[in-house]
Amino acid sequence: MTNLEDLQAELEGLIDLDSVDPTGWDEPVICRVEVDLPGWLTQLAGGNEWEVYSENEDDNCVSFAMREKVAQKPAKTAEVTLYHNGYAVVDVEGQALFDGSLTTGTSECAHLSYYHADSGEPVTLN
Repeated sequence: MTNLEDLQAELEGLIDLDSVDPTGWDEPVICRVEVDLPGWLTQLAGGNEWEVYSENEDDNCVSFAMREKVAQKPAKTAEVTLYHNGYAVVDVEGQALFDGSLTTGTSECAHLSYYHADSGEPVTLN
């Protein structure tokens, strides 16, 4: 059994979190997800190439209306919604093909980058 003096000595030996240098941890950082939409939709839906024909942005997300690049009609249509928190929803012809996070490495067509909010300089994570 450990006595009170041993516990006090052990506590004094621990790092005082208030004395840790917070430099780098208190600066605002912007996270940006870049997505190759036509490439990703081709990967998800298979087959033909896709193109963006309209987009709509609001406070929470950006939605892209897309269609297949095909010579014959009618071409398939799709809606891709990218939320600002890294979540995405993809529907092709009313069928859900993707509903999840792009930030978890689910696609090679999506790249996550971090930048200092004040300077715009890239942040390198270890």
